[in-house]
Amino acid sequence: MKTVNIHEAKTHLSRLVEEAAKGEGFVIAKAGKPMVKVVPLEDAPAGASKKKRRIGFLDGQFSVPDDFDTMFAKEIEDMFYGEDK
Repeated sequence: MKTVNIHEAKTHLSRLVEEAAKGEGFVIAKAGKPMVKVVPLEDAPAGASKKKRRIGFLDGQFSVPDDFDTMFAKEIEDMFYGEDK
């Protein structure tokens, strides 16, 4: 595993990260002393991925009123323009 100093890591971070993602990890050192190791993430185990969404699983459990788009329109208009009394 190669070792790079902090200045080199900052200068070439994109390239180093790409290499690490491909499996070529590296160590960042400060004044010759190893500080951190950069390695690729392991793939998540087979069952640990996000659950698949079930489309339509709430079908029939609620209803949307026919006037949904205009609900409370009169009340909202009254709040803006005042009530005509």
